[in-house]
Amino acid sequence: MSTPLHPRDVLYRGEKPFPILPAVDHYAGSEKLMRKALALQAELGPIFDVTCDCEDGAAAGNEIEHRKLCASVIAGEDNRYNRVGVRIHDITHAQWKGDMDTLIGEAGDRLAFVTLPKARSADDVRVQIDWLRTCETLAGLKRSIPAHVLIESHGALRQVWEIASLDRVESIDLGLMDFVSAHHGALPGDAMKSPKQFEHPVIVRTKCEIAAAAHGCGVVPTHNVTTEIRDLDLIRHDARTARRQFGFMRMWSIHPNQIQPIVEEMRPDFSEVEDAIAIVCGAQDANWGPTRHRDTLHDRASYRYYWELLARAHTTGVALPDDVRVRFFS
Repeated sequence: MSTPLHPRDVLYRGEKPFPILPAVDHYAGSEKLMRKALALQAELGPIFDVTCDCEDGAAAGNEIEHRKLCASVIAGEDNRYNRVGVRIHDITHAQWKGDMDTLIGEAGDRLAFVTLPKARSADDVRVQIDWLRTCETLAGLKRSIPAHVLIESHGALRQVWEIASLDRVESIDLGLMDFVSAHHGALPGDAMKSPKQFEHPVIVRTKCEIAAAAHGCGVVPTHNVTTEIRDLDLIRHDARTARRQFGFMRMWSIHPNQIQPIVEEMRPDFSEVEDAIAIVCGAQDANWGPTRHRDTLHDRASYRYYWELLARAHTTGVALPDDVRVRFFS
């Protein structure tokens, strides 16, 4: 009997699979916060990523020591799941190449992604991705490290479709606070937080454009952080609004209190997960030919939808039957 074909091997022939990433990107700047985040990740599982922050985490003049710290954390035994990324300095900063040299050279085989901040254009992103390739070659890596790009300037927003289409780009992230600041007081300060961040027409247009470009180019749209760290209902509201009204698939976190509420709001509805299990398992049993579920016909177009939903359920910690985990995620 032949081994059943996995969805990855059948549903995306000739196409780029949509990245399935954890629903939360949790930022940590100091060693204490990095270790604390990794301990929580070990407890909860890889339902969120950790990003070691070289940009805002390093004190001025301490950039070299800080990037070495980040590399040691990423390469260390506390990184159980290889779901730790890093944000380097922006392209105008004298240390950005050194950041990449050290991090790729010392931890490139364990690094989940590199986040590129404050891009002004698609050309900025190209330059940094080219250097990423160079560092991989010098380090003798056999893998290609994905790039996540922060959209927080007018130039980057103007070219967001071009940026999202670049090779290596896996996620397009909204840096809301810097983007509001770039308007030099034309936007109110409360546009950085709820409810204005979901109501002000300039911010609404920005979020829609980023989400559309990301989905249109097959990469993950990642929502900005919420500034609230105590009110769990407000955190849930922000994540729910980002997911359901704007189509974001992932969201930043800056405090451990934010992680679980965001994951809960980003994960698929359980009733859809049940349908996905039945449809994807039935499709695999039928060797990916057309099937019928609840009097509705399904083929590879709908199989892609339900497979990605099932994969997102898995990455957000939804409890799946043992046989489903063995089939698709073992």
